[in-house]
Amino acid sequence: MPGMTFGGTAAREELLAAAAVEAVERTSAYAGSVFLRSRDRRSITLAAACGVPPSLLGGWRLIPVSSPIPVAVAYSAGRTVHLADAEETMRRYPQLAVALPHSFGSCSVPVSAGGETFGTLAIVWAVSPGRKGLPKAERRRVRTIARRLGASLAALRARTGDPVECDPETVPVEVPAPSAAAVRVGLFDWDLDSGTLTLDDQSCAIFGLDPRAFDGRAETVASCLHPGDLASFRASARAAADTGRLRARRLRVRDDTDSDGSYRTVELWGRLPEVDDARARTHLVGAVVDARAGHEAVAAVERLRDGLFSLAPEGRVTYANAGALQLLDVPGDALLGRCLWEALPWLSDPDIEYRHRSAMISQTPVSFLACRPPDQWLAFSLHPAPEGVTGRVVPVRQPPRASTPPAAPVSVSAPAAPVPAPARMGVMYHVLQLGSALTEAVTAREVCEVVSDQLLPAFGGQQLAIYVVRGESLHLLFHTGRHEDFLDWLEGEPLHAHLPGTEALTSGAPLFIESQQDLARSYPDIPTGGVSSWAYLPLIASSHPVGTCVLGFDEIHQFTEKDRGVLTALAGLIAQALERARLYDSEFNLARGLQQALLPHRLPVLPGIRTVVRYLPGTRGMEIGGDWYDVIPTDSGVCLVIGDVEGHSIAAAATMAQLRSAVRAFAAVGHTPADVMAGVNRTLIDLDPGLLASCCYIYLEPHGHHAYAVTAGHPPPLLRHPDGTTDVLGLNVGPILGVERTSVYSETGITLPPGSVLALYTDGLVEEPGADIDVGIDRLRASLAHTRAGSLEELADRLLHNARGSAYRADDIALLLTEIRAPHPEEHNGGAGGVPPGDL
Repeated sequence: MPGMTFGGTAAREELLAAAAVEAVERTSAYAGSVFLRSRDRRSITLAAACGVPPSLLGGWRLIPVSSPIPVAVAYSAGRTVHLADAEETMRRYPQLAVALPHSFGSCSVPVSAGGETFGTLAIVWAVSPGRKGLPKAERRRVRTIARRLGASLAALRARTGDPVECDPETVPVEVPAPSAAAVRVGLFDWDLDSGTLTLDDQSCAIFGLDPRAFDGRAETVASCLHPGDLASFRASARAAADTGRLRARRLRVRDDTDSDGSYRTVELWGRLPEVDDARARTHLVGAVVDARAGHEAVAAVERLRDGLFSLAPEGRVTYANAGALQLLDVPGDALLGRCLWEALPWLSDPDIEYRHRSAMISQTPVSFLACRPPDQWLAFSLHPAPEGVTGRVVPVRQPPRASTPPAAPVSVSAPAAPVPAPARMGVMYHVLQLGSALTEAVTAREVCEVVSDQLLPAFGGQQLAIYVVRGESLHLLFHTGRHEDFLDWLEGEPLHAHLPGTEALTSGAPLFIESQQDLARSYPDIPTGGVSSWAYLPLIASSHPVGTCVLGFDEIHQFTEKDRGVLTALAGLIAQALERARLYDSEFNLARGLQQALLPHRLPVLPGIRTVVRYLPGTRGMEIGGDWYDVIPTDSGVCLVIGDVEGHSIAAAATMAQLRSAVRAFAAVGHTPADVMAGVNRTLIDLDPGLLASCCYIYLEPHGHHAYAVTAGHPPPLLRHPDGTTDVLGLNVGPILGVERTSVYSETGITLPPGSVLALYTDGLVEEPGADIDVGIDRLRASLAHTRAGSLEELADRLLHNARGSAYRADDIALLLTEIRAPHPEEHNGGAGGVPPGDL
């Protein structure tokens, strides 16, 4: 488009959307999606979807690559995951089946190029009897589309420099499912001075003209119109010249498909360009709209007494005929644009939303009964297609109150009453959703975020706070919502206080307060904090009080028996998950404290060099890693050390501490680098911990610019020269430590000019799921070469920027940078070699 430029992000979105659409159109699938890796490579993010809105995918928008979910497995393992039906899904991936308990088949394929995996392309299809999953030919097509997408993403990155990765906050590209057009639209350009009329092919088709034979004369178009509309057609040109616009001029066009010579109605819309060019202002540009099919369909539907309505894929009502509005007893403006279960209180059962979701994901019709107050029973049926749902509603007699339930898939939803029976499917849906989401939550913070993400949308709340017991009082652990002072008054209150949060916990019974008046009657002088209704849920695990979860509603909320039953059931799940997470947090902090004690807190200040270290522990799991680093001054020079013991455990940490001590002992007595490594290897074998280790050891000559390096299976060091050129040092790589007692190690000489920077690191910085380690090493080399920083500390921080911001670090990371400088006796490093707080 002239005057408009699109960056790499827009180009990437076009590639993703095209791949999702092609995967749907070239297979028997009804929905497709593309997930791309995050910047930290620890998760994949939904980047594009075709057919099924992302809202129907529940929590599957950001998925850790280690999750047992097909799209994550396809990415991390680099292989196709084909699930023929719901039975195979339940057998192989039960967690997915619990979260999306619907009948569908799926195929997930890695998106990769040049040995590098960028993400996953997935499609979903409806399961039909006798079908054995996706045919092999269609699977090959999906793999071809995925490979082509991977190559295009790699080429785009090389051309624009924009990353392929997708941030979790990125809004996914949504492409509606392909569907037949109910309206035809053609474009025209009418020169009002000369009378020349230019039509595109669609406009010619609407007027019944051959595009190749059309002579561009307005008279030719006029000959296709009803004689009674010729004056209106001519007047449209004069009206446009006078007002600059043409609005909905209706004309009857001869219908060439009808031998009886009938006509159909079209509309002309147009305007004169508002530009300085006088010649351009004589052109009426616009569109001719043929909505015959849509108008006739609406007219036919409106003549029916049955209620018919249309839902968008996410459930919004886009159309309802007069019969539906009458049966539902609701005006059109109160229904259109909203979901049935939101617009009609008597359909607010979560089971109704579940039925719609099931219909869309399984592409199978569903039906249910509901009672419109006071006693009008209605039968609903939902007929899905990828582009939406057609619904039908008809009146029926009250179903018998028999012990035998109606034939599946019918559910009965009773009207609001003092004590209606809860809808079991609605309860189970929320329990399954929250339970499934909590399985991924490890820390207390993650548990709180999952609870917030699940409960607030499900019940329409705006505030959520979780208070936990510490000592004999309540303390705030988590809060979300716009009212910052929501429950400030509860902070630090003793458990015996006469307050709703404490009494709900000590009594073990949830407390539901539906209005500020109710609150004032039971608990006078308590501030409302801008909230109108509250639900206080006691969190009790194994008869032990954990805390209180409080939901707040800005508007008055009537808690039905159904709401109360669901929230009470969910409170038990939350309590168990929170207690487990708090135990994890406690043990995690203890493990991290032990790990910090085993590593040096400050590096020595030495003439001629500056050293900076950064250490980032893994974010998942509480076990201690075996990465270590050291800077050892000796009588003959300086030794730089970095190493990594395999595994994450107390044994790995203990072995790391022993190897660090062994390196220091061998270096202190003046052994050569090769002898130091050989001695450390023998030490590890004598210790016999059943673990292997890698190590890189570099000896720097005093007051010189030469060094000698030896490595035992460790990633190679990087050297940035004073001009910015950065090399991966080609060292003689010796055997990994702990394999063979007689292993021999050889040294490699290195020249270190003043101004150069030497980088030692562990594999956690360069390893990426789905990619060769050499790719990560080269990426680190490029970053070291091009990163500009005012100090060595800033350079280290920038190199670790992505890793530090990652929520999912599977491995520890150690980075030791050494800057070579000409020695000055008065030089003091000013603590530059110290480890910043929080980096150990």
